[in-house]
Amino acid sequence: MNKFRMSFLVILSAVFIFGGCSSWNRTQKGAAVGTAAGGTAGAVIGRASGNTALGAIIGAAAGGATGAVIGRQMDKQAEEIAKTVPDAKVERVGEGIVVEFSSNILFGFDESNLSNDAKRNLDNLVVILNNYPDTDIEVQGHTDSSGSESYNQTLSEQRARTVSSYLSGKGIAYSRLNIKGFGELAPKYENESAAGRTQNRRVEFLITANEKMKAEAEKQASN
Repeated sequence: MNKFRMSFLVILSAVFIFGGCSSWNRTQKGAAVGTAAGGTAGAVIGRASGNTALGAIIGAAAGGATGAVIGRQMDKQAEEIAKTVPDAKVERVGEGIVVEFSSNILFGFDESNLSNDAKRNLDNLVVILNNYPDTDIEVQGHTDSSGSESYNQTLSEQRARTVSSYLSGKGIAYSRLNIKGFGELAPKYENESAAGRTQNRRVEFLITANEKMKAEAEKQASN
């Protein structure tokens, strides 16, 4: 019954969101994109706030004592990433990690080819990701609001795909990787200023526990 009620809430939320989206602004439409992609009530809450990283991590959470074990492992991994990849913004969120790169670190303006500095940063990140093989990695591409929505959507997808391909080429198992492009629809910063637009042009890595890690964490929590 609880599962049924949760599914009903998700579906009902989506109906209301898409039923009224024609008059919404870009930020509200971004929330709708996140909500549609979510698979649990937690994901609905996170994504409806406009924070796609929060939504995805909440949706993947194990919770309880198991989640506490996972959280401690993520604390350690986040510390290592912060030390090894100083150009990235590293944030612990719930049971996961968000690693944010401003796109000007990874790409030239309006481009989807990785720069040499980008490859150096990603190589450093790969070292840590390989040390923690029992995690899943979602690569999200985002843009600012300059240009058309369709162009920005395509650019965000291309950038996410480029980064994901580079990671897999460096030994990250393809099964661990998932890519999503949100275009301009999920801004974290103000698009009204040049500084905010620069920050919105970003690629985010969402690191969460895979099923193996969750199972092992559950065993530890029960001992």
